[in-house]
Amino acid sequence: MIKKLQKKFIMITMASVFFIILLLIGTINIINIYQMNHRIDGALKILSQNEGTFPKYDKGKPPRENMEFGFQLNEETPFETRYFIVKLNSDGSTREIDTSHIRAVSSSDAREYAEEILESGKTGGFAEIYKYAVVAQDYGYMVIFIDCRNSIQSVTGFLFISSVVALGIILLMFILVSVFSKKAITPIIESMDKQKQFITDAGHEIKTPLAIISANADVLELTGGESEWINSIRNQITRLDKLVKNLLILSKMDEGNMKVSYVEFDISRTVEETVASFKAVAETLNKTFLLDIQEGLKLYGDESSIQQLVSTLVDNALKYSDSNGIIKVSLITYKKGSKLEVFNTTDMGKEALSKEYLSKLFDRFYRADASRSRDTGGYGIGLSIARSIVEAHHGKISARREEETGICFEVILG
Repeated sequence: MIKKLQKKFIMITMASVFFIILLLIGTINIINIYQMNHRIDGALKILSQNEGTFPKYDKGKPPRENMEFGFQLNEETPFETRYFIVKLNSDGSTREIDTSHIRAVSSSDAREYAEEILESGKTGGFAEIYKYAVVAQDYGYMVIFIDCRNSIQSVTGFLFISSVVALGIILLMFILVSVFSKKAITPIIESMDKQKQFITDAGHEIKTPLAIISANADVLELTGGESEWINSIRNQITRLDKLVKNLLILSKMDEGNMKVSYVEFDISRTVEETVASFKAVAETLNKTFLLDIQEGLKLYGDESSIQQLVSTLVDNALKYSDSNGIIKVSLITYKKGSKLEVFNTTDMGKEALSKEYLSKLFDRFYRADASRSRDTGGYGIGLSIARSIVEAHHGKISARREEETGICFEVILG
C-alpha cells in the first residue's frame, strides 16, 4: 500500500513537472520561431518597398519606422542579409537577376526558383532554405528570396539544446522526487499505520466482549428459555462478529500480511461450487437465479480469495435485488484471462444507479441505500474487500447500470 501510494505521488509529481516544462520549452521555442519569421518578413518588406534594395541612411541613424519588434534595420543589415532577386516581365520572360548579395546561388538557379514559384501561384512561403515574397510590379513581378540558413540552424540548435536541458531537468527531478517522496508522504503513512493499528487492536478487543455476550445469551436461554430478545442479541453478535472479521481482513490486505497461495486452479468449477448454495436461497425468496459459466477456464491465483470474491458479489446481488427479481452469474473467456459478471435487477431509483454513485460503491462503509442496508445487515464493506481481492490478483472491477432496472458488477482477472 505504501509503495503504491509512493508510486502514485511520484507519477503525479512527474506528470505535473513534465507538463510545466513542456509548456515552458514549447512557448519559448514558438516565440523564437515567431521572432525568426518576423525578422525575415521585416527584411522582405523593406526589400519589397525599395525595389529589391535596402534604403540608405546616415550612419548610426536607422529610420524610426523600421524599428519593429523582432526586426531592426541598421547599417549592417544589407551586409548580414543573404538574398537574391529575380524580376520577370508580364509574359514570364526574365527582366533582371541580382545574385550579388549571395554566393550559393547562380543566375540560372535563381531563374529556376522564380519560375517554380510563379507556376505554383503562391505569393509567399519557403522554397527549401529560402523564404520568398512575390511582389507585383508595373512591368510584371519581382520575386525576392532571403537565405534563412543561419536562422533555421539557430532555431533548430536552440530547440535541440532546450530539449536536452528539459530532459536533464526532468531526469534530475525524477531522481529527487524518488529520493524524497517517502519523506513527503510520511505524515500520510503514519496516519494510515495508526488507522490500521487501531482497526487491528479494536477488532481483537471487541472479540472478547462479543464472546462474553454470546456466553451470557446461552446462559439466559438455558435459565429462561428461548425468546425473541435472546435471538435478537445473537443476531447482533453475528453481525458484529462478521464486521470485525471483515475489518481485520481489510487491515491485513492493506498491510500486505494476508496469507495467500497462488496456484493455477479451475475457476469455472470454483465459481459454480460457490454460487450453488446461493441458488437455493434465491429459490426460497422467489428470485430467478441464472448461470452462464464457460467450462474449463483456468486462473493463476488464490482460490479461497476468489471464492470470497464470488460470495461477496452474489450475496450483494441477493440483498439488493428486488422482489421476484433476477440474478445472473456469468463467466467467460476475456482476452488472455476471464471475465466474471454478476447481474441483478433492483428497485433502487435511477439516482442510485448513476455513474456518480456507482463509482462510490467500492468505498469503505459507503451504502447507496442506507435504509435497505440496515434491513439486510450490510455495512458497506463487502465490496471494498472484493476490490482488494481483485487488485491483489492484478485485475479490474467495476459496476455499471444495465438497462433501466439492473446493475452489473464486472471483474476481469488474469
